[in-house]
Amino acid sequence: MRGLPANLMPSLPRWSPRRLSTRIVVVFLGLLLLVQLLGFAAVRYSIAHNARALLAENLAFGEQVWRRLLEQRAEKLTLAARVLATDWGFRTAVLAGDTGTLASALGNHGGRVGASVSAMLTPAGRPLALGEGSDEHTLEALRQLSSLPAAEDGNVLALVDGLPHQLVVVPMRAPDLKGRVVMGFALDEGLVQDMRRITGLEVAVVVADADGARRVVLSTLAPEAAGELAAPSGAEGAGGDLQLGDAPHLAHAVTLLDGAPGRPALQALLLRSIDDAVAPYRDLQATLAAITLGGLLLAGSASVFTARRVTTPLRALAGASERLGRGHYDEPLEHVAREDEIGDLAKAFDHMRVSIAAHESEIRQLAYWDRLTGLPNRARFRDAVRAAIADAASGGRPVAVVMLDLDRFKHVNDVLGYAFGDRLLKAVAARLTGQAVREGDLIARLSGDEFALLLPGSSAAQALAVAERIAEAFQAPLTLDDHTVDLAAGFGVACWPDHAGDADALISRAEVAMYTAKRKTSSALVYDPAIDAGSAETLSLLSELRRALERDELRLFLQPKVALASGRIVAAEALVRWQHPERGMVPPMQFIPFAEQTGFVRQLTLWMFEATARQWDTLRALGLARVSVNLSTRDLMDQDLPAKLDALLRRHGVPARAFCLEITESAIMDEPQRAEATLNQLHAAGFKLSIDDFGTGYSSLAYLKRLPVDELKIDKSFVMGMERDEQDAKIVRSTIDLAHNLGLTVVAEGVENEAIWRQLVALHCDEAQGYHMSRPLPAAELPAFAARWAERVATAEAG
Repeated sequence: MRGLPANLMPSLPRWSPRRLSTRIVVVFLGLLLLVQLLGFAAVRYSIAHNARALLAENLAFGEQVWRRLLEQRAEKLTLAARVLATDWGFRTAVLAGDTGTLASALGNHGGRVGASVSAMLTPAGRPLALGEGSDEHTLEALRQLSSLPAAEDGNVLALVDGLPHQLVVVPMRAPDLKGRVVMGFALDEGLVQDMRRITGLEVAVVVADADGARRVVLSTLAPEAAGELAAPSGAEGAGGDLQLGDAPHLAHAVTLLDGAPGRPALQALLLRSIDDAVAPYRDLQATLAAITLGGLLLAGSASVFTARRVTTPLRALAGASERLGRGHYDEPLEHVAREDEIGDLAKAFDHMRVSIAAHESEIRQLAYWDRLTGLPNRARFRDAVRAAIADAASGGRPVAVVMLDLDRFKHVNDVLGYAFGDRLLKAVAARLTGQAVREGDLIARLSGDEFALLLPGSSAAQALAVAERIAEAFQAPLTLDDHTVDLAAGFGVACWPDHAGDADALISRAEVAMYTAKRKTSSALVYDPAIDAGSAETLSLLSELRRALERDELRLFLQPKVALASGRIVAAEALVRWQHPERGMVPPMQFIPFAEQTGFVRQLTLWMFEATARQWDTLRALGLARVSVNLSTRDLMDQDLPAKLDALLRRHGVPARAFCLEITESAIMDEPQRAEATLNQLHAAGFKLSIDDFGTGYSSLAYLKRLPVDELKIDKSFVMGMERDEQDAKIVRSTIDLAHNLGLTVVAEGVENEAIWRQLVALHCDEAQGYHMSRPLPAAELPAFAARWAERVATAEAG
């Protein structure tokens, strides 16, 4: 795994909002600012609330003070009126009914005490005499005294000539009630100023005339503010919030005189500026603001410090990850002297670096080196051949490949066991390495008992000489655990550019030469197109087949299998076809044998499983219970095949029982012990097993008894001949009986006509496959065929 080069890694500005350090600072400051703003708002609200509550209490107390001032003033005025009422001369005038003397006395006494209204009333409340200056307005005010008790002192507020007056009444007895003395005093600026001085409240006495007009007759306010109170939009009723000029006020109304219908009303407004009430708290708010600003600065510094302390080692880790992405595992992480979680992360990261280096080394070892012998494997050898050809192309030098395959190695495994066989392979690798191989030459183990040598700069003759020297060295017996083994091998030689144009073709043709040498019992053989089993076109196809997988040129075909008892499609056999971009559809016999010969058939087998697994949901919906796939000898010799198939099916979510593995008798008989081990593993994993082309082998019955087989597939040569040849019919009948006695299912392939179908039904064969039902179809065409076949079966059943 590789990361982006350092110069391509995305870089963020120092204070980018996507940076962790920026987000830490923003979160710290944002939270602190939010808390401070909430606190500031709470304090501001509390101050305003408390100030209003205190103002309300002050105004309520002011009303009490205002009423007490009026009471005290009334007491003083009552005393002045009582002096007149007890004067002997005044009493005599009252008894005599001398109104002139009474008017003079009232005027003189009222002038001395500052009364603006003076009068003597009869016990019934009618004016007996009026003092100097009294007029019809006085008479109107006197009528308001009717509500007071006649025999007691009393006082009342009344409007005289539109101005507020305080009227006091003192009864005169001699000894019975002879009348009442009335003295009236106008409310003046002194009263409201006394109120302001005592309570600190502003006072405004407002008269509301009968026509709705408002007049401020007394006020401690500035003239402009008093004018706003007199305006139609001024304070009315019980007071509340008022806006006088630019200053908000809280007002409390004290009713002095109710305005009866058609009569004026009198009201005293007690006011206090809200700003003046809150002013003492302004310093507290300023202090809080200063504390908030200082806290923000302190928190900002702390958050920057914290962010750097957190992100600095993280940047170091990011730099280390870039180096890891470039594959620089030998560069240790810069030391992070921390004992906290960041330090633990740094240590874990460095440990991960070491582990990744070890794992990548191990992966490279597994990918390119054979674990048993320690030699390069096929992948490493292939890369080395490519590199050697690339180097030789510039200098015009040849490149030779020598392939060798041990003789009788299968027999060693069967007789002495696989553990001994593994030790033998190690000894062969040691003997090959001990030969006089030049610097730059390469020895590799490709698979099983197959080895290869890469000889850069060697001609075919030189490579053949090396092969013959190694063959001669193999003539010396090898002794292991008191067992002496004679070594022999077949060698094949191919040279670039004489025999091939690329690495894959060069290796393939060296293999062809090697297998030809083994068949001809020659020790070594140089590749010649004449020894190949096919033409130059076939060889070209073999090279192109290796690239067909990458180019998606292979196609999945399916041939249905029909249950003879019900006539329904229950299974299918998976087949591969090659859609060549230039040659069209290539027949299987032109590439399958060479794929088996070179080992490439393993890749074809895995492709078959992959393609079938992708189609499984569709096939199951059609009623298919399983799909058969052929396994070659090379597949059975691959000890990793069960694990590969398990991983593939897990990836696609397909159960193993969805596949039936068809194995030819010859594939089983080539290496029975290893084949038996592989088949047992596959059967235990859930795969169904079938013997393909049954009846064409020679020694299969003993192994058939031991192998976990579920199905026998009768070779089509017997099935196609049973219509005409009684011996073929007997073989088919015997095979069906044998399989059923062993608890196996029987499939007959090669069913070409209705007559053979009816014979197989009579013999109780389980399933049939052949052109009578359908030729192999592209996977995409099977659903349409299944629908047509179902209609055919339904029609037959109805008839």
